[in-house]
Amino acid sequence: MLVTADKISGGDTAWMLTSTALVLLMTIPGLALFYAGMVRKKNVISIMAQVFGVTCVVSIVWMLAGYSLAFMPGTPYIGGFERLLLYGMDFMKDAGKLTVHHAATTIPESVYMMYQMTFAIITPALVVGAFAERMKFSAMVLFMALWSLLVYSPIAHWVWEPGGWLAGMGALDFAGGTVVHVNAGIAGFMCALMVGKRTGFGSEPFPPFNLGLTMAGAAMLWVGWFGFNAGSAVAADGRAGMAMAVTHIATAMAALSWMAIEWLVRGKPSLLGLCSGAVAGLVAITPAAGFVNPRGALIIGIVAGLACYWGATGLKRRIGYDDSLDVFGIHGVGGIVGALLTGVLVDKGISGAEGSLLVQATAVGATLVYSGVMTGIILFFVNMIVGVRVSEEEERDGLDISSHEEMVH
Repeated sequence: MLVTADKISGGDTAWMLTSTALVLLMTIPGLALFYAGMVRKKNVISIMAQVFGVTCVVSIVWMLAGYSLAFMPGTPYIGGFERLLLYGMDFMKDAGKLTVHHAATTIPESVYMMYQMTFAIITPALVVGAFAERMKFSAMVLFMALWSLLVYSPIAHWVWEPGGWLAGMGALDFAGGTVVHVNAGIAGFMCALMVGKRTGFGSEPFPPFNLGLTMAGAAMLWVGWFGFNAGSAVAADGRAGMAMAVTHIATAMAALSWMAIEWLVRGKPSLLGLCSGAVAGLVAITPAAGFVNPRGALIIGIVAGLACYWGATGLKRRIGYDDSLDVFGIHGVGGIVGALLTGVLVDKGISGAEGSLLVQATAVGATLVYSGVMTGIILFFVNMIVGVRVSEEEERDGLDISSHEEMVH
């Protein structure tokens, strides 16, 4: 809708510009470093190139059609076409008018579009970790463009556009428990199954390149996540402040929870465990951040650390799939835990919302089924067109050399 410039809040706009930058920081460089430290030395460049490439591809897809399909009114299942190529998103300085989105009326629509773009970027970028060290770069580019348009945008519409069918049911997802993490987690699971295990998986050691990089990336994710969660208030207000507080509390608690169970099971705590636990906490508090109080955040942190440790160890061993960097074990499991606990721990005084475990479970189930099935279909067609996996020789040499003719010295 078109409004006069005096309807825009300078404080809200400044905070949302900052939050947009923080969320982009989560992907580049945060996620790129987080993943790069965990792969083998011969694949460091490739994983960084994939994350960086996703950022570029999804940005253009979002501008062309993704934003319109996700956030314009349409049917309960998909948005309209009025913002294709961002037509109609206006800023008219001389007339003193600009457009705002109906879900964010105090900031320019350009800021809202860019903020949501950073979410659309990081979601498929997370999936990269599941097929790390074995997918063709060309297949990755095509897969991510299609996945962003056919999977991410519809699910975002279901949950975050007020006319979406899950939003209409009362599903609570403040910053992306289902839209981002359950979605990315199940997509990663399908990719790991369909692309297949890395050559030598289970019989050869896969030493991480540099856990110092992983820790630096995890730290950037933690800091950037304040834009992710507190920014989802779309205002510089008390709810944003509470979202920031509960995000930090849950993250710290989940890191300690993971550390404790790992210490008990393995005899020693690890830096990788602390980093993984922190990310698990960030994931699980994401849907709940604008709905729970600090006591609820503490509970979410405890459960997330334990559940995601099991997801990345026991569950992974039981199923026997090769999810290289534990996308499902952390993002899938953590997203499910957070989404369900949001329905149980919601504090009506913070948001005015009431939670329902049944509605939350419906949102989780719908996301798992749609994203899982569509991911499989997209991968099938990508494999038919360009082939999904590199040759065994290229995999042995490492994707840095075979795909990019570059290497870390």
